Amino acid sequence: MNVTKNTQDITHVIGDKSLIIVDDDNPFRERLSRAMEKKGFIVSQAESVKNAINLVRIKKPAFAVVDLRLGDGNGLEVVKEIQNLKINSKIVMLTGYGNIPTAVAAIKEGAIDYLAKPADADDVEKSLLADPKDKPLPPENPMSADRVKWEHIHRVFELCNRNVSETARRLKMHRRTLQRILSKRSPR
Repeated sequence: MNVTKNTQDITHVIGDKSLIIVDDDNPFRERLSRAMEKKGFIVSQAESVKNAINLVRIKKPAFAVVDLRLGDGNGLEVVKEIQNLKINSKIVMLTGYGNIPTAVAAIKEGAIDYLAKPADADDVEKSLLADPKDKPLPPENPMSADRVKWEHIHRVFELCNRNVSETARRLKMHRRTLQRILSKRSPR
């Protein structure tokens, strides 16, 4: 049986396909929203913690996709609000900075899965519709080791307020090596 048929069978059982996507990366949020609408979800969007919390209180979505780092705070605040409202939403956390402590925190707050960005709509849909008793399948297109390294370096660079010398010191690498890495495009 193919994955599309399984997904369609599950969605007929679910009924409520309301989804909120919370991400401050506008192009990514728009793309994911369009893709999820094509998959039959009724999508609402928010770009900040404040907007997301207000929208959650009004719409009470069955599903949520929430970015961990937002311009005005942490996406875990949105997850907490969903849990406080006792909506029983299935929540997937997204982040460009995947690491174990934040994944654990997301799951403890009530998220059912944790995906590294850029996650595609198929991976998001599989996570949202997965049976909670089943172990999630690995992503179809996981990030390469080079991409994970690149993401980590850029995360530390941003956390150091884009200071190359400080970033190089913290990563224990030569400043010129870091500058070469930062000047290149992200690997696939």
